[in-house]
Amino acid sequence: MAQVPQTFDAPAVRTWCSLALRALGRAREEIDAINVYPVPDGDTGTNLYLTVESAVAAVEAVFAAHEAGGAATGPRGPSLAEAARAMAHGALIGARGNSGTILAQLLRGMAQVLADDGESARADGHGLRRALRHAADSARQAVAHPVEGTVLSVASAAAEAATTAEGDCGTVARAAYDGARAALAATPGQLAALERAGVVDAGGRGLVAVLAALVETFTGEAPPAVPAAAVAVSALPAGGAGQGAVQGDGERATVPHARVEPAERQARQTANAWPPPAPAAPGPAFEVIYLLEAEDAAVARLRRRLDALGDCLVVVGGDGLWNVHVHVDDAGAAVEAGVEAGRPHRIRITHFGAGDAHTGGLGLPPRERAQRAVVAVVPGEGLARLCAEAGATTVLARPGEPPASGELVQAVRRAHAREVVLLPGGAELYDTAAAAAEQARGEGVRVALIPTRSPVQGLAALAVHEPGRRFDEDVVAMTSAAGATRHAEVAVAERRSWTTAGICQAGDVLGLIEGDVAVIGSDVTATAVTVLDRMLAAGGELVTLVLGDDAPPDVAEHLEHHVRESYLAVDTVVYHGGGQGSLLLVGVE
Repeated sequence: MAQVPQTFDAPAVRTWCSLALRALGRAREEIDAINVYPVPDGDTGTNLYLTVESAVAAVEAVFAAHEAGGAATGPRGPSLAEAARAMAHGALIGARGNSGTILAQLLRGMAQVLADDGESARADGHGLRRALRHAADSARQAVAHPVEGTVLSVASAAAEAATTAEGDCGTVARAAYDGARAALAATPGQLAALERAGVVDAGGRGLVAVLAALVETFTGEAPPAVPAAAVAVSALPAGGAGQGAVQGDGERATVPHARVEPAERQARQTANAWPPPAPAAPGPAFEVIYLLEAEDAAVARLRRRLDALGDCLVVVGGDGLWNVHVHVDDAGAAVEAGVEAGRPHRIRITHFGAGDAHTGGLGLPPRERAQRAVVAVVPGEGLARLCAEAGATTVLARPGEPPASGELVQAVRRAHAREVVLLPGGAELYDTAAAAAEQARGEGVRVALIPTRSPVQGLAALAVHEPGRRFDEDVVAMTSAAGATRHAEVAVAERRSWTTAGICQAGDVLGLIEGDVAVIGSDVTATAVTVLDRMLAAGGELVTLVLGDDAPPDVAEHLEHHVRESYLAVDTVVYHGGGQGSLLLVGVE
């Protein structure tokens, strides 16, 4: 057996996060399938995966920083406090959905104990017991109206079971896992929505997977997986009693008012049930999530205001940075409340469409897969609308906020096609897109990745896309169109730096051609004209201009006039990209 840590140190945090991500990756589809509360939108497993993926990235960054400095200072890894805080911060900024936000607070609660540098700080079994207790309590406090039969109940049961465990971290972790597993089996008897649907709580199922990874971290052995049959339960007649869900060791535990069903019946219940169950009461139409920089007092006022606007309110975080999650009918009012409290960013608004609790669509027959779809990563809302109108499924990549591979996989699933063409829209996203493509292929989707280095190359590829062609022929045509499109952008320098065109100062206008700085100027229009002239010197038939929100209002008209007067038989098209980061994107085909 490989050597395992005896105490909670930084490598243990790293191992736990990695194993948890792997466990959620294996269980993601199962968890998505049983997601019925608070909204049956089938994404709890995916949200938990994306939340932990962000935590993993933050922990790996801390280790990478120490490894990079090792040559000068000698080999020294991060401390437990550094690793634990990175885990919590990564989960906080990457938290998705109701369960993901609660999981982020659970990890933060644990980190607050593990990173404590006071006299009470301990990284042994006793410290782990305290960390689990504080995590469960802080997560419950973060939810405006805690509901039993959810991930909160599972977390509390895990903490309670750990409290009575004496021994090292492995013993405590196993006790917490066993307590969580038993609590998960009991959730249908606590929450009517779960009992009606015949499932256990999806968020709780995800937490059990995370705790199983904790056991493996400290023992070197993964506890037996909860069988698929353990996930599906159906209500017994009133007053009936039955055997509960099969537990990880093959034993059965009593679950009030529930019995185990075969996995295939569970699949029919979650995907093909007809007629559907009685619709849930109508609820808010939008899920609103954003990160918020604000003081504690302002957040307290925000909680009260959002609680009056909607439901499923969860506010997690601290030390000036918070993750806000709420379901509302007025998404604008929820964002405005954040603006009044501080500075909201990474705002995500999701409309609950047909097929969730708000429309009574749970259990509708699954729609047929399309033969082919395009998934495009785009930097602004305007381009996202444009690509969506052309039939593509879009992923918005705001400046400084590149999507994770899990988001791209989720977009591929959302496209719901047998064949998918993936357009990453930037060279820096190629590796992320490649990882997403590989995962989607493992799920049976045929994926082709076209290495677009700019959104304008993605537009060119999308323009020649023909779903009626053979897949290979379509991919070749799209790849050729993207490759034949030279790309450039005009942006403003944020700081003084060396470039291939010389030294630029903060505030200078930069003209980048094929990713390299070719022009340094002071005027946006003049710089854009110079960039266009250099690009068209090699020939071209079509110029594509994508304007950012901060571009001068007359720059497009001036550039169109310049092309028309200076270059015969060259057409120009103009699009508004929105908040894309650059003032102007240019493509020449």
